[in-house]
Amino acid sequence: MVLSDRPAERHRQVAGVFTDRVRGAASWDAPSPVAGWAARDVVRHLTDWFPGFLAAGAGVELPHGPSVDEDPVAAWQVHCDGVQAVLDDPETAHRKLSNPHIGSLPLDAAIDQFYTADVFMHTWDLSRATGQDDRLDPEFCARLLGGMEQMEEVLRSSGQYGARVDVPGDADVQTRLLGFIGRDPFWSRP
Repeated sequence: MVLSDRPAERHRQVAGVFTDRVRGAASWDAPSPVAGWAARDVVRHLTDWFPGFLAAGAGVELPHGPSVDEDPVAAWQVHCDGVQAVLDDPETAHRKLSNPHIGSLPLDAAIDQFYTADVFMHTWDLSRATGQDDRLDPEFCARLLGGMEQMEEVLRSSGQYGARVDVPGDADVQTRLLGFIGRDPFWSRP
């Protein structure tokens, strides 16, 4: 699948794949490639951090669904639909998101850069944890890796990425991206 360059459409595509993995999960307590996280925690991460980021930076409140502990599928769907509604709202084109660390950005670009990219990368985590197809779009992997490599020191110092995992020099771009963000690309379920 070729991912769109338009933030609303790219979110629809990326979140659609993640939604498929959420619906295909058989065990929410299965360990994930993120140390200390189970499959449920991958969904929890995405549904927990972003609403506060959006509310603080743009005054946008997302709808609240059930807790991830109660119903991870419904929690994700309510959250995902809420983000998509923001991106599809014609008023979003005129809104900004402001944050002391990133400055002021168009709201749709901020969602795309910080959130949709996070969903994309965590799709691998959930896929691996639940034994599903873990292939990511190679062009978007290359785009993300190229951008993140340019600001590696800032990313590492943020504490949001683990230490780089060494991968073979001839590894494909998905493997290189995963190693860059601190994942062991060869991790498998115990």
